[in-house]
Amino acid sequence: MPTVKLGKTGAVVPILGFGCGSRWMSVQNDDKALEILESAFNQGLYYWDTAASYGNEQISSEERVGMILKERREKVFLVSKTEERDADQAMKSVERSLERLQTDHIDLLHMHAVSSVEDAELLGEKGQVLEVLHKLKSEGVIRNIGFTGHASAEGMLRAVELYDCDVMMMALNHQSTDGTQKFEELPAPRAMKKGMGVVAMKVIRPRETINGLAASDLVRYALSLKDFHMANIGMDSMEVLKSNLEIISKFTPLDGPKMDELRLALQPFYQGHNLDWMKPAYLDGWNSHIYLA
Repeated sequence: MPTVKLGKTGAVVPILGFGCGSRWMSVQNDDKALEILESAFNQGLYYWDTAASYGNEQISSEERVGMILKERREKVFLVSKTEERDADQAMKSVERSLERLQTDHIDLLHMHAVSSVEDAELLGEKGQVLEVLHKLKSEGVIRNIGFTGHASAEGMLRAVELYDCDVMMMALNHQSTDGTQKFEELPAPRAMKKGMGVVAMKVIRPRETINGLAASDLVRYALSLKDFHMANIGMDSMEVLKSNLEIISKFTPLDGPKMDELRLALQPFYQGHNLDWMKPAYLDGWNSHIYLA
């Protein structure tokens, strides 16, 4: 299983993460969903990405992950997220995540869904989320701090500039430029230059808006981008898991002509046309209605 050092975290992780968001949570049967996750773990996918807000009508993603985490805790690189900005609310969110996950520490805690430059600037103000995350990191409850974003490349870039975070996870469409911004000024290369771990998401989603793209090509494309360490992908069946494992077990970066071909095909995606997560009402990781008990 190919692995990579995730930037300044120093952690060695597989080049493919198991996303425990909406796609995995669309599997309504807990036993079936956990069978997929356990099989992934047994075959080398030990980077598990969940969030306080992920879930479906029956159960939160964190509670589901917690059902099988304990016996393999030290072998899993565990990622979760909080959408809270207020420090007190963020502390409550993290405490609830620890309880749901049945663990005493989280390897990477993201500030979830940076939505704008203003939102990025808010994170570090007195009494806001970053203050409490630094405290929890100093206590060993959180090992690394990161942030994610779907809606604003400018917001992500501002967060890269302002904070000494360990990891950034961002939607793949923010990897390119429409010509108004130099590529070197985009979030991924700037984060990589600062030594951060950089994770791609929304890797398969171009198929929803662009016809004729193979999922295998999209995974290979994301993993071939030089400004990302790895990709995080949700999986909802053994068939999808098997396909992704086959891709990464034989993975070599795509050559220049193939990358150019895919980059050209992806232009509508990169320009944000018809992308749900670029819309203000988008809720990441939700499958229908989340269960928050």
